[in-house]
Amino acid sequence: MAQADPNRVLRLLPLVAGTLGGVLLLINRSVTENLTGTQSRSDVLGVLLSALLILVGLLWQQVQPRSPDAVELEGTQQFDLAEDIPDEVRKELAWASHLLLTNTVTKAIVAYYGDRLLLRRGILPEKQEVSFGAIAKRVIEKQKPVYLVDLKVYPGKIEFDYLPLNTQGVICQPLGEQGILVLGANAPRSYTKQDERWITGIAEKLSDTLAVNL
Repeated sequence: MAQADPNRVLRLLPLVAGTLGGVLLLINRSVTENLTGTQSRSDVLGVLLSALLILVGLLWQQVQPRSPDAVELEGTQQFDLAEDIPDEVRKELAWASHLLLTNTVTKAIVAYYGDRLLLRRGILPEKQEVSFGAIAKRVIEKQKPVYLVDLKVYPGKIEFDYLPLNTQGVICQPLGEQGILVLGANAPRSYTKQDERWITGIAEKLSDTLAVNL
């Protein structure tokens, strides 16, 4: 379901005010029998102001960024942690995933390290098997994150079948040289540069803990 744009009314306000002002000026001119010089000058000024408001309104429709359309992800709330890992790692994964889910637009998280699935958390499908494709493997190999801003336009989206079918955006973040953190969002182009830096910092801390304990 698409999310309502909270700035829609603000963007439309100059357009509505300018149009209403122009209509009122036209009505006032049509019902006035004897025009004075002062009224004529006032009407000209009013027309200019109305035209300016309409122009500003039209420009705001193009310039002001719209909030991305969010959807309700197909899946259920899940929280699965690998049982055969040290308690310190379990606590670190729980802490990191909680921060990502509550402080970014992330709705689904999958963590994989050393050929083991460590974590599934958030809104996820019933399928629990995780098989990484070319994009994830390249992220681990190159040690560089990949942000797929609008997943549906990428042919490689089929490899993310362990995320909700209608996931809108995905970040693949390396966890050292042996793992990867995959984050799914419910809106395209929704991660900011600050989010990306935040995710990188958390992934680096996780990587250190995993390298020592696994």
